[in-house]
Amino acid sequence: MQYRRAKTPGATYFFTVVTHNRRKILCELENVDLLRNAFRAIRQQHHFKIDAIVVLPDHLHSVWTLPENDADFSTRWRLIKSYFSRQCNPQYEGNSSTSRQHKGEKAVWQRRFWEHQIRDERDFINHLEYIHYNPVHHGLVTSPKDWQYSSFHRYVEAGIYDREWGSSERLMFDSQIGRE
Repeated sequence: MQYRRAKTPGATYFFTVVTHNRRKILCELENVDLLRNAFRAIRQQHHFKIDAIVVLPDHLHSVWTLPENDADFSTRWRLIKSYFSRQCNPQYEGNSSTSRQHKGEKAVWQRRFWEHQIRDERDFINHLEYIHYNPVHHGLVTSPKDWQYSSFHRYVEAGIYDREWGSSERLMFDSQIGRE
């Protein structure tokens, strides 16, 4: 099957990236730090802006804006995932008996990722809120402020969110937002 991805230079995209077999490897501080290093290293070579991000134990969501003459998010994800996988603790490799083992690949990430091109300001806000509320949605915390691996805190510091946003009532999102 051939996957067709919308690729518009300079566009903003929402992504979901999932660990192999949904292994909960991203809750280890050393792996979160490794993921940060991967993003930092790749952003130096292939510029892009991380508008929002949340890292959960078995997946992450993010919104990126690419440079105006560039639409190649696939290479960036490949490099980030490769950087992380090469240095990730081997205990997380998994028991994959697929062709990945025969090729010498570590089974750290699912091969593909979900992307959605952000259409307008409302779509951007919906995806930002989805990202920042996701730890609550998954039952990891009762308030977005309590999840440390999130850009939510940056948005609070910038005065965009109140610190108590998402704490008092359960937020609902359109079923098309954040499909994973």
